[in-house]
Amino acid sequence: MSQPLNAAEPTGSRYVFRPSLIGAPCRFELTDEGLSWHVGRKSAVWPYHGVTSVRLSYRPVWLQSRRFRADIENAGRERIVMLSTSWQTAALMAPQDRDYRAFIEQLHRRLAQAGSQAVLIGGLKPNLHAVARVLLALAAVAMAGLLVRAAATAEWAGLLFLAGFAALFAWRIGGFIRRNRPLHYTFDSLPRDLMP
Repeated sequence: MSQPLNAAEPTGSRYVFRPSLIGAPCRFELTDEGLSWHVGRKSAVWPYHGVTSVRLSYRPVWLQSRRFRADIENAGRERIVMLSTSWQTAALMAPQDRDYRAFIEQLHRRLAQAGSQAVLIGGLKPNLHAVARVLLALAAVAMAGLLVRAAATAEWAGLLFLAGFAALFAWRIGGFIRRNRPLHYTFDSLPRDLMP
């Protein structure tokens, strides 16, 4: 969870999350010198003008359907990852929507103020997104075929099961594909689908 902030610090200047139950928490802070981070045994301060790209994406997992991710890369092609959830117990991954959103918004403000030329990307890589859409279409065709066969053979229980599974599949996988469509955005217009 995020640590309490001093009254003098701007909202969203610190963010802490635990990426796994066993590992140490990842700590991030926006300072006058740049983005300060401490992940495991590694730590550094990246000047804002040295940040070359920020990729926002929607990455649900089985314990948390509302999980967002930010991949931040610098000129040395080093990358750090921030998640909007934090492990609490073996069976609980807690959302940190408000703190994550505030930190990401503040990061973009600081990058803009520093005159950063960072590439701001949303969603999956275009080739990966295209493959996912093709696989989704193939799964939809196969599911439709099974539904037609179940109706033709009067297997009503099977038809109901397949219809329920198709609805769940369309909601979860279709939502993931829709939210993660490739896009470019600006510092002052963060993509709503990729933010909590």
